[in-house]
Amino acid sequence: MTTILTKHDLTVPTVLRNAPVAKLYEEAILHEPGTGITSTGALVARSGEKTGRTPKDKRVVDHPDSTNDIWWGPINIKLEEHVFMLNRQRALDYLNLKERLYVFDGYAGWDPKYRIKVRIISDRAYHVLFMNNMLIRPTAEELEDFGEPDFTIYNAGKFSANPYTKGMTSSSSVALSFERGEMVILGTEYAGEMKKGIFTLMHYMMPKKDVLSMHCSANEGDDGKVSIFFGLSGTGKTTLSADPKRHLIGDDEHCWSADGVFNIEGGCYAKAIDLSAEDEPDIFNAIRYGSILENVVYDEQTRVVDYHNVSITQNTRTSYPIEYIDNAKIPCVGGHPTNIIFLTCDAFGVLPPVSKLSPEQAMYHFISGYTAKVAGTEMGITEPVATFSACFGAAFLVWPPTKYAEMLAEKMKEHGAKAWLVNTGWTGGAYGTGSRINLKYTRAIIDAINDGSLDDVQTREDANFGVQVPLTCPGVPPELLQPQGTWNDDAGYDATAKKLVDLFNDHFSQYADYASDALKNAGPK
Repeated sequence: MTTILTKHDLTVPTVLRNAPVAKLYEEAILHEPGTGITSTGALVARSGEKTGRTPKDKRVVDHPDSTNDIWWGPINIKLEEHVFMLNRQRALDYLNLKERLYVFDGYAGWDPKYRIKVRIISDRAYHVLFMNNMLIRPTAEELEDFGEPDFTIYNAGKFSANPYTKGMTSSSSVALSFERGEMVILGTEYAGEMKKGIFTLMHYMMPKKDVLSMHCSANEGDDGKVSIFFGLSGTGKTTLSADPKRHLIGDDEHCWSADGVFNIEGGCYAKAIDLSAEDEPDIFNAIRYGSILENVVYDEQTRVVDYHNVSITQNTRTSYPIEYIDNAKIPCVGGHPTNIIFLTCDAFGVLPPVSKLSPEQAMYHFISGYTAKVAGTEMGITEPVATFSACFGAAFLVWPPTKYAEMLAEKMKEHGAKAWLVNTGWTGGAYGTGSRINLKYTRAIIDAINDGSLDDVQTREDANFGVQVPLTCPGVPPELLQPQGTWNDDAGYDATAKKLVDLFNDHFSQYADYASDALKNAGPK
């Protein structure tokens, strides 16, 4: 077994590769403080000091082969290859001191034509179980013939980075080298860094193959029609795509090729805060043996989880294999999307709960990627903050946003997909005054989009954003569809709407030189 890691300069005597779930449970409970088992059989794990991603510590190696492709800046911060190798050696030195290491070999991408082989190396069983859930699990035969990985993650998260090393700004470092096919993690044990590192890799590799990588969820109806949901964490991608009336393709990361869409992952990673069987039955029921609950609080006697307890973090999470969703579609592939749904959590309470977009408006809102960062998604975020994230996932983009937007526009035009903007945020006022739109109404809106009920209803043009707002929607009170009418303060609404319009225009100004007149005119007035 050690010969597998010898090629990675690791000589630890005990290596557990693709260990059974039960063995990983045992290892985690024996060797990792804070680990336990809940009343439903899920494994509870603690991610240490970091309970969310640390995007300011993400670095990408600046290499001649890729430097002209990468969208350099605060998202992709340059790192010298020499510094990457220093961090890599620091991780190897730490891992070589361990008595045992855990390895998981799996695939990213359900379409065999595009999938990549990924290897995870860590000293925590929790990390390997997490990636056992999140990657596509190989069969015994596939594992036997796995060979060398295309991408390797060295997770030494329990060992800090050296903040005095050039290019480091803290004790945490998440560094990627596309040319070496490697990722090195130091100073953070938050498992989501591995998942998003692979997503970043796919965001670089797939467009080179004329495949659009997307931060979205996807599901399919019995009629074979596919809907995809764009949106940042906390906007409802996981919740709304886990629809008992439809087949889940995936909850977070997908690609759109010439053949249709395919999921990148083999599992789901959902927020667990305030989770309930009533509101999110599919996710709630998926939390069982083999699933992981991160940073939750549970009763020591009954082992029942208190999903409302945020004493550790508001970013409590659960990870589970996609087949734990009863109506998941395996393999996780589908046809070309019929509906493109942009989810936004509008903290200002200005955007309508649903609106129809023209092709130009679809591109405008895709590039803008407006939402509010929800509490706990990142370190330091304790309440919703208005933000713009290009392509509804700027943190994971590698190429400039316009490249992904152009690819999406081409695919929507080729396959006749409709575009919708759905606000899952506030109504009756801004955050602090209004209330969050009831999930049952959002579900009714999504149902109406999927079954075509909203295709031909009468609409009204929104005075601020120019989008077409349906006057009626089955299962939704008509007054809710017109946001201004839900406010008690007309002047307050007008002032807040103007503020949001100005924010949109200020943000889009950075793309104005590259946008057509039609695209620029698709923004708010």
